[in-house]
Amino acid sequence: MRICVIFNPAARGNKARHFRRHLDEIGGASALKATAAAGDARRLAAESVAENFDVIVAAGGDGTVNEVLNGIGDAPNGFEKARLGVLPLGTINVFARELKLPLKVERAWEVLQRGRETRIDLPRVEFSASGKMERRYFVQLAGAGFDARAVELVNWELKKKIGALAYDIAGWKALWEKKPMIAARADGQDLNGEQIFVGNGKFYAGPFAIFPAANLRDGLLDVCILPRVNFLTLLRCVPSIFLRRKFPEKFVRRFRAANFELSSESPAAFELDGEWIGHLPVKFSIERERLRVIAP
Repeated sequence: MRICVIFNPAARGNKARHFRRHLDEIGGASALKATAAAGDARRLAAESVAENFDVIVAAGGDGTVNEVLNGIGDAPNGFEKARLGVLPLGTINVFARELKLPLKVERAWEVLQRGRETRIDLPRVEFSASGKMERRYFVQLAGAGFDARAVELVNWELKKKIGALAYDIAGWKALWEKKPMIAARADGQDLNGEQIFVGNGKFYAGPFAIFPAANLRDGLLDVCILPRVNFLTLLRCVPSIFLRRKFPEKFVRRFRAANFELSSESPAAFELDGEWIGHLPVKFSIERERLRVIAP
């Protein structure tokens, strides 16, 4: 089994430092490829497929996982040729939690070396950017509205210093902005809200089960809609989110679908796996059990 590990040598934080202490051990059993700029992980992943690596490991957070995933997808027959692995070094590591991967580097590396494969659904989106139609994949979650705007507002230099708190600060800024109304259209039905969450798995923003019925292998995406996002909504929802780690159902609307579209009459941002991507409209679809991943 040929393993390639893609990582950011300039990453900060305790997990990144711990990973670097194990570089000799990891490098002895794999090829190491270091990124130097944004987008490098995607390019290196596509190259690794062409070089016939069996497992391509994203060593980083959910954003790195998303880049590597899309790099595999860029390569001809990439998802048939290579499996995705994860070394969770990020701030939140939602996808690693979904897979029940250990969050410690040594134990996660042991899982990767065992090479146990499972297949999960592969969601994708199609949208227009600079006059061109683009396609992007994601593994765990997407969002449109307030959360994507918060990601757009994150100060990345500040995030390097204070971690997840930078998202809280950006979210507070986004909360006070005027929010566009977003329409979710599925099977000829429209549902509207100021925030749309989309889940392949159960978790969002860490251990919060925003999509309690989600299943990585059922061929469906779970959609959770907040009709309004304001300070009063937060006051009503926060106790349930932090005590029960889920939304109070009376404040949300839900549906499940394999294909749907999100649109808005005014500019509305969307994100994939916690990374800002662009603006609506966007079409969602899913391929059942297309993605091969290494899991415990």
